[in-house]
Amino acid sequence: MKILLTGSNGFLGKYICDHMKLKNYEITTVGRTNSNLICDLSKSKPVIDVRFINLVIHSAGKAHSVPKTETEKQEFYEVNVNGTENLLKGLEYAGVPQQFVFISSVSVYGLEHGRFITENYPLLARDHYGLSKIAAEQLILDWCGQNHVVCTVLRLPLLVGANAPGNLGAMIKAIKKGYYFNIGGGVSRKSMILAQDVARFITLVAPIGGIYNLTDGIHPNFRELSSALSVKKNKKKPVNLPLSLAKILGYMGDLLGSRSPINSSKVNKITSTLTFDDSKARTIHNWKPQSVLEYLKENSL
Repeated sequence: MKILLTGSNGFLGKYICDHMKLKNYEITTVGRTNSNLICDLSKSKPVIDVRFINLVIHSAGKAHSVPKTETEKQEFYEVNVNGTENLLKGLEYAGVPQQFVFISSVSVYGLEHGRFITENYPLLARDHYGLSKIAAEQLILDWCGQNHVVCTVLRLPLLVGANAPGNLGAMIKAIKKGYYFNIGGGVSRKSMILAQDVARFITLVAPIGGIYNLTDGIHPNFRELSSALSVKKNKKKPVNLPLSLAKILGYMGDLLGSRSPINSSKVNKITSTLTFDDSKARTIHNWKPQSVLEYLKENSL
């Protein structure tokens, strides 16, 4: 089994790489640094000297963040769209693979609240990250269709694992320093998935193809998540901030602008439930991901 993997130096990419090594697969990595093939996909197509590739896993991309400048907005398209296009051009030179797996995001749905959103929900993203992921998905789906490649798109929510970046990493840091608090009882639920379960699912689904949401099926609320992390970090149970007070702070943040760490939009996101339906994924070889809460009780992040 010959695998070409982009983004192997990223958070999820490391889990994918480790899992594939356990399977004794032959892995060739593509990246800007510390890779078998050194290439900045956002700027050029890779020179791929590997022949007869069985599976391409495209995990490289610019992660979700709030852009502050036009340059930062454009980076989403340069990395996620141009990078994908250059990878596909490089593959045409090397010879098309049998299977292609693309790591996408639930951000393509463009939702801030909702319950058990399925893969058939329209793609309504308006932010630059979500739009760039939609464009990359379409490029890959079209290319795979034209070249008769089995195509899989994985739409992922919050990723959980050791040294997790993003919102989970920020929550852990705040809990460790003692300044994390829940809002309105922390009852809003969010979908999330262990990075190691994503890696495991790839080997099951790659020969089959399709578009899938992945979650742990539990969708913890903020109170459950912060309590589990606090116990593991030997910290006190997080304080609760009344929703009414949080809304006032959010409004004040709106007036202060970028100088404020909180605004009305952030308050709305934190206090809104957003979950995704992964029942389609669970039909693939009876895939059963681990509960994030159970993982947190057994492991330190």
